[in-house]
Amino acid sequence: MSGRTHIKRFRARRDSVPAARRHVESVLTEWKLGGLIDETTILASELSTNAVIHAKGTGDYFELALRRRGGTLALEVSDSYQWRMPELRTPTLDDLSGRGLVIVDAVAAKWGVRPRDPGKTVWVHLTIGQAELT
Repeated sequence: MSGRTHIKRFRARRDSVPAARRHVESVLTEWKLGGLIDETTILASELSTNAVIHAKGTGDYFELALRRRGGTLALEVSDSYQWRMPELRTPTLDDLSGRGLVIVDAVAAKWGVRPRDPGKTVWVHLTIGQAELT
């Protein structure tokens, strides 16, 4: 199956999160997938924020990959933190955090986590529909 792939490395700093969003918008515009920009930038923002906050001190970067294969757009965020894999949980109304993966679960067609050496990759899939091709 043919497709496209774009991978970019970002410093594990707070200012990298908006840079990751802008990067996703730029790549999807180039790939003529403007209909997926809003959802994909939300997902990139959540996953990049998690990499910056939770993987702090384990590496100085995270990678963001976009892959277009057939009718699927995959977004992957990888970091070098390997001691704890992210888990979907149900935050209470009083919790100040813990909603990132709830948002990911609501927006993505599919998502998951896989280990890598070192660290992990959190991936999401979005369906490319006819409307997104404009």
